[in-house]
Amino acid sequence: MNGFDITGWGISVPERVVTSPELAEQFGIDEDWITSRCGIHERRRVEPGQTTATLAIEAGRRALERAGLSGSDIAHLIVASATPEQLSPATSAFVHHGLGIEGSAHDINAECSGWIYGLIFSAAMLKIDPRPILLVGSDTHSTQLNPVDRDLGILVGDGAGAVVLQPGDKDWMLAWNMGADGSRQDSLRVKAGGSRMPTTATSFQEGLHFSEIKGNEIYLNAVRFTVRSVRETLEKAGYTADDVDHFVPHQANIRIINSILDHTGLKPERLVTNLWKYGNTASASMPIALAEALDEGRFKDGDLVLLAGFGAGMTWGSTLLRWGGVSA
Repeated sequence: MNGFDITGWGISVPERVVTSPELAEQFGIDEDWITSRCGIHERRRVEPGQTTATLAIEAGRRALERAGLSGSDIAHLIVASATPEQLSPATSAFVHHGLGIEGSAHDINAECSGWIYGLIFSAAMLKIDPRPILLVGSDTHSTQLNPVDRDLGILVGDGAGAVVLQPGDKDWMLAWNMGADGSRQDSLRVKAGGSRMPTTATSFQEGLHFSEIKGNEIYLNAVRFTVRSVRETLEKAGYTADDVDHFVPHQANIRIINSILDHTGLKPERLVTNLWKYGNTASASMPIALAEALDEGRFKDGDLVLLAGFGAGMTWGSTLLRWGGVSA
């Protein structure tokens, strides 16, 4: 065995729905401006008692149940998140305990690229250690929102998505690409709370523990780097945009997604998106979209499935899969 199978998947989203009309009223803007600019009609937000780890545990539990496995069967747990349960220990420690996992556990923080980084790392890990992996993306960016920040406030939603990867005979991953440009690390950031700027009364009063975004910079670089990553992945695999059967992007906003389609030649009718009902769920956006597509039976054996994402940092990644059918 030198490949992998996806044998289970699951999602977890909060019940609380925040609609675009609600946010339009909150920020004093037009609802049509939100939906036309972002493509988002509603998003989910955590309530008291719900956290990055609780969502991850629920998504992981559902993925394990679908795969017919228990936590004790998992050799490696990977949790992708940029909104950790706490600064230390890693969020994966809480998920590890909550699911009764007996193998290793670690976090990946590549912001919204975290889950696709984890998928590529998991495919590599399975070649040297062919035992089950649970890969989770979970983020609760609403907990880092400045209440007066319109730019992020209309975008973000909370949620988690998970997949179980097991060794298989088919090598699904035809090609991949990952990259980063650390010189652009201030395009989306939380300034206070780390060793660079420990939290103090002053930093708290100045709101430096909230997320900050440079929207235009994120837009330009997200399109630029994702387009380049997609082109490199397709070229490595020996395919063109016309060959792609399904495109699962990071669900950031509709303007970015449409620009990526325009610049790559990927066909809009092959887009997999649920942006309108969940918003931008960061590391969780691709696994949630993937899980829902699987529930709908959209992928057929042999289909070419392209996944691509970007995140603050800046980070980016893409991979082309030859869909091998789902083993259960």
